Amino acid sequence: MRVARTRLWLGAVALAVAVAVAAVLGVRWWQEASGGGALVGERLTSFPEVDRSVLDADQSALVAVLEREFADPGAGPDYAEGQVEAWCADFVSWTMREAGRPLSNPHSGSWRIPGVYTLQEYYQSVDRFVPVEADYQPRTGDVLLYGPDSPFGQHTNLVLAADGGAVTTIGGNEFDQVRIHRFRLADVADVVGYGRF
Repeated sequence: MRVARTRLWLGAVALAVAVAVAAVLGVRWWQEASGGGALVGERLTSFPEVDRSVLDADQSALVAVLEREFADPGAGPDYAEGQVEAWCADFVSWTMREAGRPLSNPHSGSWRIPGVYTLQEYYQSVDRFVPVEADYQPRTGDVLLYGPDSPFGQHTNLVLAADGGAVTTIGGNEFDQVRIHRFRLADVADVVGYGRF
């Protein structure tokens, strides 16, 4: 009786593992087959033209870093001092540091801010946070901050360009990759605000 129960239990565990593996492989297949799709709006597969003649030197430096990382992205831990974690805020922190505009974690003083909420705290502490309700036109280098009900989930990415209510963003940890999206801000739920560049 005990042997039969053990076999039944092992069979159930094996079935659960097989279902989990199939689910993971199915998601990976879907991402590969569809190119990962757009989380919102349109996903761009090449780096967009950015009019650098209207950018200041700091914005130009950031765009150069972002273009380089889009062409040859690292893995998540590369942007997070080797930590394995959700890395969208790490990507923002790392690219800002690489462009000569390091952030400062309000809790540790480190250049790396690993969480979206802490990133918002940073921008609030330096009086550069703009809530979404404000009449503000985002610009190149601004950081978009999203709440948990956005299509991205709680997330952050950077503005490459903004025009007429539409933005082009680049972010890390979007389908575990560095991705570019173009969308209308009005079409996205739960945008919390902006960290001004």
